[in-house]
Amino acid sequence: MRVVITGGAGFLGKKLARRILQQGALADANGQSRPVSELLLFDVGEARGPGLDDPRVKVRAGDIANFATVQSIVQGADTVFHFAAVVSAGAEADFDLGYKVNLDGTRNVLEACRALGTNPRVVFTSSLAAFGGDLPPAVTDDTPLTPQTSYGAQKSIGEFLVRDYTRKGFLRGTAVRLPTICVRTGLPNKAASTWASSVVREPLTGVDVVCPVTPETVMVVLSPRKTVDAFLRLHDLPADAFGPGRTLLLNGIKVTARELEQAVGRHAGNRRVGKVTWQHDPSIQKICDGWPQGIDSRRARALGFEIDRDLDEVVRNFIADDLDEQMKIARAA
Repeated sequence: MRVVITGGAGFLGKKLARRILQQGALADANGQSRPVSELLLFDVGEARGPGLDDPRVKVRAGDIANFATVQSIVQGADTVFHFAAVVSAGAEADFDLGYKVNLDGTRNVLEACRALGTNPRVVFTSSLAAFGGDLPPAVTDDTPLTPQTSYGAQKSIGEFLVRDYTRKGFLRGTAVRLPTICVRTGLPNKAASTWASSVVREPLTGVDVVCPVTPETVMVVLSPRKTVDAFLRLHDLPADAFGPGRTLLLNGIKVTARELEQAVGRHAGNRRVGKVTWQHDPSIQKICDGWPQGIDSRRARALGFEIDRDLDEVVRNFIADDLDEQMKIARAA
């Protein structure tokens, strides 16, 4: 089996790659487990890091908005995990770049997979930014899409494209609507939700951090462990498990910025902990306030998708899985 991950140099791309290499196999179109013979990681820069020095791994750098490039990377692919995207605040700040990468890039992936004529599996990452405006206390599988940002619009359009290409029999696609992934390794980026990781990650490495939202700001989060578990479970489920919508809304746990800060103190041990400073940014606050304050997906629960037990589990998992790597990143920065 040949597997492609676009956005393969990113945090989730590399996490998923390591898990696939460790697992060694994925289910094919008939539900039979097949060994992964090649795993291609595609991004704007080359994917590097621990656990990727495997003979099955191929690395390619290029532009997701270039169709010829995308067509070349998906040749012979049985499965494509499409993660490549410009993040929320970045897509809002640069309208043209957001649509070039998030919409044109997604269409390129789907068209390249269609051209294969082999009905490949495609997993597309969407976002809670597909919702917005006047929302219920918790969004559900049936809540209408009402995006209030360019990023949310781009992800919503991507969901409909995956649905239609699947309906036509060009590919077997599924979109997964993700909560905020917390805690990510790396440095703060242009995502409006980046603070949710920063207020845990930076203090645990002894670095002070500025949080651009109020302490009461709510975020629905899911740990990287549970997210990668979800990707693999979603990939191997039969095609009819998701209904005609072809989109799965993942549940998460509801936390506030203050609760994230407080969780660090409970798990600091003998580490010198960095300080969180609250410095309100109205533009970031507006984006975050427009996102769902809760998630209630019955479909995800019925299909066996798990969430973290509580915020303490999220922080413990970060310390166990990623803190050593984050310390290296912090020292280099």
